[in-house]
Amino acid sequence: MKGNMLWFAMLAIAIMVTGCSSNSKTPANQTQQTAEPSAKTVELTISAAASLTDALNEIQGLYAKSNPAIKLNFNFGASGALQQQIEQGAPADLFLSAAPKNMKALVDKQLIDADKQINLLKNELVVVAPADSKTALASVNDLSKAEVKTIAIGIPESVPAGSYAKEALTSAKLWDALQSKSVQGKDVRQVLQYVETGNADAGFVYKTDALTSQKAKIVFAVDPASYSPIEYPIGIVKATKHNKEAEDFYAYLQTKEALDVFVKYGFSTQ
Repeated sequence: MKGNMLWFAMLAIAIMVTGCSSNSKTPANQTQQTAEPSAKTVELTISAAASLTDALNEIQGLYAKSNPAIKLNFNFGASGALQQQIEQGAPADLFLSAAPKNMKALVDKQLIDADKQINLLKNELVVVAPADSKTALASVNDLSKAEVKTIAIGIPESVPAGSYAKEALTSAKLWDALQSKSVQGKDVRQVLQYVETGNADAGFVYKTDALTSQKAKIVFAVDPASYSPIEYPIGIVKATKHNKEAEDFYAYLQTKEALDVFVKYGFSTQ
C-alpha cells in the first residue's frame, strides 16, 4: 500500500514538472516572436520651391507605394529663403530650387556636392489676372494702363519668379515706372493668391502655378528673351543623415514616372 502511494506521488510530481516545463516554453516563444525587428521608417526632409507643391504632393503618394518605409516631409517656400535655411543649419536632405543661382550658392559653400545636383526641369513666366477681369492685357507694356492699379511680384531678392519678373520689366524699361503699383509676395503662391482674391489686378507667376488656379487666368506669356531661362535644379544636402535614402529619392525624381507627373503640371524636362 505504501508502495502504491509512493508511486502515485512520484507520478503527480512528474506531471507537475512536465506542465511547468510546457508552460515555461510558451512565454519564451512569445518573447522570441515579439523580439523580431520591424522595418524602421526613415523620414526625409525636402526643401522645395513653392511652385513644385502640387507635383511633389502627387509624387509623394506614388513613391510611398514602392517605398513604404520612407516618409517624405516637404518644406515648401521661396528658393532664396530655403537656401538661407540650409545655410543656417536647418535640417534638409534634398533641395529643389526654382533657380540655379540658389543651388550654386550652396555648392559654392560646400553644403551640396557639385556632382550630386542636376538641372531637372524648366518653366515659363506668365502674367495672370483675376478670372473675371475685363482689362485687356497682351504684353508687359499694358501693365502701365490706368485700369491696372496693383501688380503682384515675388520679392526679387528671395523669390526666383520675382527676380525673373524684374528682369523682364527692366528689359522693357518699366521696372522703375511700375514700382508705385507693385505689391510683393513672399513666394509665387502668395502672388497668385493676391490675384485670385482681387487684391492685385495682375501678377507674375510661373505657368505651372497659373494652371492650378480656377480663380485666375493667364493673360499673356512673358517674352522668354527678356529673362534668364527658368531652370529647376535638385541636389542632395551634404549634412543629410540618410544618404542612401536621399540618393534613392534623388534618382527617382529623374525617372520617367516622376518626370511624367511634373509634365502633367506644366513643367518641361531638360
